[in-house]
Amino acid sequence: MKLLRVGDKGAEKPALLHSDGTYRDLSAVVPDITGKTIDAAGLAKIKAADPTKLPVLDGKLRIGPCVGNVGKFICVGLNYADHAAESNLPVPSEPILFMKATSAIIGPNDTVVIPKNSTKADWEVELGVVIGKEARYVEEKDALSHVAGYCVINDLSERAFQKDRGGQWVKGKSADTFGPLGPWLVTADEVPDPQNLKMWLEVDGHRYQNGSTKTMIFGVRTLVSYISQFMSLQPGDVISTGTPPGVGEGVKPSSVFLRPGQTMHLGIDGLGEQTQRTVAYA
Repeated sequence: MKLLRVGDKGAEKPALLHSDGTYRDLSAVVPDITGKTIDAAGLAKIKAADPTKLPVLDGKLRIGPCVGNVGKFICVGLNYADHAAESNLPVPSEPILFMKATSAIIGPNDTVVIPKNSTKADWEVELGVVIGKEARYVEEKDALSHVAGYCVINDLSERAFQKDRGGQWVKGKSADTFGPLGPWLVTADEVPDPQNLKMWLEVDGHRYQNGSTKTMIFGVRTLVSYISQFMSLQPGDVISTGTPPGVGEGVKPSSVFLRPGQTMHLGIDGLGEQTQRTVAYA
């Protein structure tokens, strides 16, 4: 299933993308697409609903973040061998974890605001993993059973804040609008192999990123298990699993960073596409 949330910010309705391309209103089935409704029972309830009998929503409605009320937004750094190489950094021996503020989360096509005093705003197309069942000290062999589904994430970053200002990466990752999620939460049954998904990102029509989850250093199964050794993962938590090469910072001979008035377009096979326009902080 492809689940989404449509409507104005803060007033999104849960919806299902029907096979005919229409949005079907799930409001009579579940109150929202959140950690409380994407466990096994919630997804079974949604699956049992006949989409042909659900109201059709206006296809021009804004698409919100595919998951509401996210508890934790956990990110993985340098998780693609080819991205580590372009960054001139060694392949990590264990996953590099950091948190991204949940206040950064926006819809997949919402406007991205370049932060005040930003000089190095950058893009990162990433595979998002959405937890559907609590995970605590999970073994790798059982890890994927805790995943409700997958989504597209643009893990926007401000490199100067991230790397030149001391401390941890979180302050370079957490500006408002720096976490577009969606368009859809694609349930795990429709993604048989999360390690074989093509992904790409363009800025103003120029293709900068063109990669695949095949080059992940630590796959989804490993990441869910690993993170659960340090903190419990709760339904609705989101893991952003790292980016392939082609970020603006890595452009040769000189880095390229985002400016107001640009358009980002990105996607992952089977998980949908995003489009964001950048504006200056006002």
